[in-house]
Amino acid sequence: MHSKRSLTAAVFAALVLFSSQAFSQDPDPTPRQRTDQDVRVMTIPISIFTEKELETKQAEEFIQAGEITVSEDGDFQEILSIRSVSNQPLALAILIQDDLTLNINNQLKDLARFITELPEGSRVMVAYLRAGTIQIRQKFTKDLEDAADSLRIVAGNPAVAPRNPYDGVKEAIERFEGIPSGRRAILLISDGLDVSGGIATSSPTFSPSLDTAILQAQRNSVAVYGFYASATYTSGGNSRLINNAQSSLLKLAKETGGKAFFQGNQTPVSFGPFFRDLDRALNRQFALSYLSTHMDKGYHRVEVTSSNPVVKIEHPKGYYYRRKR
Repeated sequence: MHSKRSLTAAVFAALVLFSSQAFSQDPDPTPRQRTDQDVRVMTIPISIFTEKELETKQAEEFIQAGEITVSEDGDFQEILSIRSVSNQPLALAILIQDDLTLNINNQLKDLARFITELPEGSRVMVAYLRAGTIQIRQKFTKDLEDAADSLRIVAGNPAVAPRNPYDGVKEAIERFEGIPSGRRAILLISDGLDVSGGIATSSPTFSPSLDTAILQAQRNSVAVYGFYASATYTSGGNSRLINNAQSSLLKLAKETGGKAFFQGNQTPVSFGPFFRDLDRALNRQFALSYLSTHMDKGYHRVEVTSSNPVVKIEHPKGYYYRRKR
């Protein structure tokens, strides 16, 4: 049995204060010397809220996060660190589906403002999802003004529609290589619909591209946040397609530790409320590093919990591990 390690924390105005003295360790009945072959370091994004905050969408000034623990496949793991906004800048890739309806262009000013108001030290990439690939307008940069200036109006043309947005998500995740591990996220502005297998199989249950994007995001510690907006196939008001699209965005967000934002079946008049909620979510996002004791390749389930019953921690539900040769 491996020893259980945990952290005790408090949240002050969207800031979690962690201390090295906050570690506590239960006695290990069978202590042994651990080697590099026994463990590996895993870093995952987590977000800490109270149930009241999630219900009212109002940030609380103080949260007693309690004792935080991590388990993998049911076994408690040793926490190494939890890095917050103040000591771990954010790397954010903004992906915009290029066949969204043209009213999305009215949101570009708010999106530009959101980018420029990110905390100092943040890195931002801007790309558009098009048929067959992504068009990168701005590589990861700390110059937030340049990132905001790289935004352009969407084409709004079915001819440039991607077969699904998740191939673009996978391609964008590869761009995180070379970015320090820690707080990583994607903002996906899309209808979320996958028609690569045809309209009849557009539900998240039948989307291998969605499942692959989830696994790749989990493996690279990238939380995905989705803003729903109408596009080629969802602009006509077909309730079945819209439900499939929104359900796919929701699945991607929940499995990677992010959030999905909807306002009915159409593109919202304003993304302002979405950006306020996203800003709060990113301010409550932390990079949690722990020692994984599971060296077998395959899928590993992850659970992050708090001893405070009113605290809710959003995190990836697991990840797929492949041994390096």
